[in-house]
Amino acid sequence: MELSPAASDLLVMLWGKYGPLMFHQSGGCCDGSSPMCYPAGDFITSDADVLLGELDLGADPSGPPDAAPRVVPFWMSAEQFAYWRHTYLTVDVVKGRGSGFSVEAPEGVRFLIRSRLMEE
Repeated sequence: MELSPAASDLLVMLWGKYGPLMFHQSGGCCDGSSPMCYPAGDFITSDADVLLGELDLGADPSGPPDAAPRVVPFWMSAEQFAYWRHTYLTVDVVKGRGSGFSVEAPEGVRFLIRSRLMEE
């Protein structure tokens, strides 16, 4: 799993506004199938979710040298993961309005997932 450069830049900006962030992709209909970005802890995960990984935003250049790393956990519903488990995922961003619940919505952009089959 990785971030596109545009998604990384947007997440750094959003981190500056909202603090630590998290993603969840539910696999529901409409916007539910898109990755949703929330302030960390605003979406409660459960045993029905899978932590796919943590997306590294790098160190905050304006922060102290010993500051905690800026990582964004990416969760997906286990049911949705069953469909995506054989793919390599890239979090990207495009112009357009997504869900009003995701923190990037006021910016006039939305996150999306690009995938490709994993090769052995």
